[in-house]
Amino acid sequence: MRRLDRYVTHAVVLLVATLMSGYSLAGYFAPGTVAAAANPAITTSGDDWLGRDSTIIKPVYIPTSALPNRSAILYTVGKQDTLDSIAAALKIPFREITWSNPGLKLPLKPGQILHLPPVPGFVIQVRRGDTLKSLSTAYGLDASTIVDFNRTTGPLTPGSLLVVPVDPKIGPTLPSGKLADPIAPGQLACPIQGAPIIQKFGPTSFALEPSYGGYLHFHTGVDVLAGYGTPITAAAGGVVTSVAFEDYFGEEVTIRDSYGLVEIYAHLSAALVTVGQPVQQGQPVALVGSTGLSIGAHLHLQFEVGGVPTDPMPLMGCTASS
Repeated sequence: MRRLDRYVTHAVVLLVATLMSGYSLAGYFAPGTVAAAANPAITTSGDDWLGRDSTIIKPVYIPTSALPNRSAILYTVGKQDTLDSIAAALKIPFREITWSNPGLKLPLKPGQILHLPPVPGFVIQVRRGDTLKSLSTAYGLDASTIVDFNRTTGPLTPGSLLVVPVDPKIGPTLPSGKLADPIAPGQLACPIQGAPIIQKFGPTSFALEPSYGGYLHFHTGVDVLAGYGTPITAAAGGVVTSVAFEDYFGEEVTIRDSYGLVEIYAHLSAALVTVGQPVQQGQPVALVGSTGLSIGAHLHLQFEVGGVPTDPMPLMGCTASS
């Protein structure tokens, strides 16, 4: 008992002496158990903390905000869901949904699974034969963009999902590596700047338009008024998929744009591009005409998702509809 009292006495004396001297006890504890904020005698050197007694203490990093989710979102379509309602509810741009789901068909079917990006960008589903090099070439990317975000170096597994982040202020690139939409990333530019829209998208009383979607007459795009031969520029960057003459649309140019939408430019007097040619937003693709079923020079601009026409508005740079 006397021996225990003696040990306690020695411990108290040592503690008092330590406090009076200002000496740090950090070196007697496991690394990291003494916080720098609680001990002003601790200094920093790079990523290490040096105590007054030169004991190296490795810091423990605690994130102050949640790290970004790097996995694609798998969204199950509900009974009342549309692309617009999903985009609004999840605050994901409509075009990033179409971009992430190539071959998308409308209307959406309940129970259908959509791939959605957790950050601004798009989702790629790996196909057999895909490599980091082939995907980076196809999308005009640096392979490190895919590697860094998905933490993968390959080989890629068919059916797996990759998320590709894209700066919304810059937008996507063409396979050539050039910016697809240098004028307005994520927006559609009016193909004829300053021109008026003379017919909107949707049901119409104009008898020249054919029936569609249960309506007697339905306009499947917007009509932009301009003089014969006026240059028409791409509303969004992409790749030309068709240059042909159609009975109703006359001479037309079709572009699959950088977000997976199909752009149709119709009633043309001439095409200025060829099939397979990459085009940037604002690049001339055709001249205004009145071919096909048309009563005067104008541009019929139509956008489709999975073969279904969708309203292309708003078009940045067109004047107000009449």
